[in-house]
Amino acid sequence: MAGTVLFIGAGDMALRMAAGLLTQGRVDRLILSDATPRRMAEQVAMLAACHDARVALRPLDGCDHRAVAALLDEVRPDLLVQAASLVGPWSIIGSAHPVIDHLSRAGIGIQLPNQLPVLMTVMRAARDLGLTCPVANISAPDVTHPVLAALGLAPTIGLGNVSMQLLRARAAWRERRLASGEEAPPLLRLIGHHSNVYGVMQARAPSDPALSTRVHVGEEGARDDALAYEGHGFAPGPIYNVITAAAALPVLSALLPDGAPLRFSAPAPFGLPGGYPLTIAPDVLAFDLPPGVSPGEAIALNERLGRQDGIAAIDADGTVHFTQEAAGHAARADPRLAEPLDPRDLGARTRLLLDIVAAAR
Repeated sequence: MAGTVLFIGAGDMALRMAAGLLTQGRVDRLILSDATPRRMAEQVAMLAACHDARVALRPLDGCDHRAVAALLDEVRPDLLVQAASLVGPWSIIGSAHPVIDHLSRAGIGIQLPNQLPVLMTVMRAARDLGLTCPVANISAPDVTHPVLAALGLAPTIGLGNVSMQLLRARAAWRERRLASGEEAPPLLRLIGHHSNVYGVMQARAPSDPALSTRVHVGEEGARDDALAYEGHGFAPGPIYNVITAAAALPVLSALLPDGAPLRFSAPAPFGLPGGYPLTIAPDVLAFDLPPGVSPGEAIALNERLGRQDGIAAIDADGTVHFTQEAAGHAARADPRLAEPLDPRDLGARTRLLLDIVAAAR
């Protein structure tokens, strides 16, 4: 049974994921929406020319609740993919400008005023309409989902992050073992956080093993964390979008109406911080943890790892408190960025962050 997929955001990541779904031939209608659709019009037209599915591009201000609700109500998708933020991640990560460098060093938590507005608008609109389709979000899920969970707005699942680390571990297993005659890699189950992504992608394990991504091999779950940190090291940059899209595609495919159950590691299910081994299907989302690892243990690990992204704590009402190190870096850009963040009152903080980023470009 083919389905309808709606993307909020039509940037590079959305286009890569959309192309992957269309290539599978299991989508009969795919709609991308964006605040500035003209910039992607040629790419979307090319997608439409390459596939039998109906492909469309729609204008949409993702912060306009009424407009978002109207589009969701019109389309009634089988799968909703949230892929929009106010500023693209590579505008901040890796910049040499001293102010942007401090924002980058503060961790993704300080960038929540950029990541939350569209996502919150989408989730509020979906709740108000009573939509029951899965919602997959690629906008900093490891930190945005716990905030939204406090507001009753958590998406179904996140994309990227620990899934990217899983692909890296699989590649390392193949490099190690296939040359000796072993066949396909066994089941790998990973527990890890967005904060681990850059070390994994650069093949640079943390000096403290307690901060490593956990890699469990086979049904028995033997630990081999080094698998996540082997292979070619990639410097941070847009090339990461290649593996992010590849890692997101199995999750999106499993969530389609005819999706087969998938055992895969993915971020932020149930509004939780970090990523976990899961069983994923259109009507199933459940932990698939290795023997001897409880949900509480896995969650506690990801909460500790989240401190590397600048998150000290999230209150029951969603207020975010930053670590001392993150607050110190943020204060170098503007002391107001270091204050606790109330997601119910984002306006001033979002304008401040966007103004700082714009001035530093």
